[in-house]
Amino acid sequence: MKKSEYIVNKPQELLAFLFEQMPDTSKSKVKELLAHNVYVNGRRTSQFNFPLQQGMKVSVEKASGKDRLRPRDLDIVYEDQHLFVVNKHEGLLSNSKFPNDKTVITVLNQYLAASHQRCHAHIVHRLDRDTSGLMVVSKSKEVSRRFEEDWKGMVFDRRYVAVAWGRLEPAKGEVKSWFTDGEYCVLSSPTDNGGKLAITHYEVKQTSRRYSLVELKLDTGRRNQIRVHLRDLQHPVVHDPMYGYKDDLSPVSRLCLHAFRLSFVHPVTRRRLKFETPIPSAFTKLMEL
Repeated sequence: MKKSEYIVNKPQELLAFLFEQMPDTSKSKVKELLAHNVYVNGRRTSQFNFPLQQGMKVSVEKASGKDRLRPRDLDIVYEDQHLFVVNKHEGLLSNSKFPNDKTVITVLNQYLAASHQRCHAHIVHRLDRDTSGLMVVSKSKEVSRRFEEDWKGMVFDRRYVAVAWGRLEPAKGEVKSWFTDGEYCVLSSPTDNGGKLAITHYEVKQTSRRYSLVELKLDTGRRNQIRVHLRDLQHPVVHDPMYGYKDDLSPVSRLCLHAFRLSFVHPVTRRRLKFETPIPSAFTKLMEL
C-alpha cells in the first residue's frame, strides 16, 4: 500500500478537501477511497462531510499495481526475483497432477502472468490441503533444486502450532515412530518395521478445559507427520477427519494446524530470512473454552 498524507490548512468538509488534494483522480475514485482507505488523525472515517479543522492530518492509502494483482487464496509474505514465501490458506492444495485443480502453484502462476514476470512457480515443499501457513515457492527449477539438495542445511527453523484435544502429559517431549503408507492413511509403528523414521518435538504452550495449544518442530518431514504423531499421543488435532475423533464436537470447521514459523538461508543471496505469522483466531478462540 502507498500512503499519501495531507495537512488541513482551513476548516472544510472531508470529501471537498479530498477533491482539492487529488485533482488528477476522478471523483468516483475519490469516493471509493473514502469508503475504506481514508484516515483522519490516524482513525479511519468514511463520513463524507466529516468536519476537518486546521492542523488535522488526513491519510489516504492507495493500492499499488502489484497490490491489486495479489491473489486472494494466499498471502504473499515475501517476494524477490528468485522465490516467494506465502501464507497458504486452509483448503488450498499445495500442488496437484490435475491441471484444473486450484493450487498454490496455479494461483502464483496466474499472479506471475498478470504482473508480466517471465517465470513460473515451482514447488519446494508442501502443506496438507487443510493445513494453513508458511511455504517457500521458487521461481525456477534451479532454486528448487538447491533446496532439495540441502533442505536440512538451509531450513534452520520450521515450526507449527496445533490445537489438540485434551491435556498432553508430559507437556514437553518427543514422538518417534516409523511410517508406512496404508490403503487410506499413514500407519505408524513404535518399532522399526522397515518404514520411514519420523521424529516430532512438541511443547504445550497453553491449556484450557478441553484443549491444548501445542508448538511442534519436525526433525523429519513425513506426510501427515504431526497429525499422526498427535494421534499416537492420543491427543489428535482438533477437526482432523482422518486421524482425529469421529465425533469431533469442536465449534470450528477447519483442521487446527498451522505452519507459523519458517526460517532459512536464501539459496542465492545466502541471507538468513526469518518469517512468522500470527496464530489463527479460530485457535485462540478455542482456547477460551
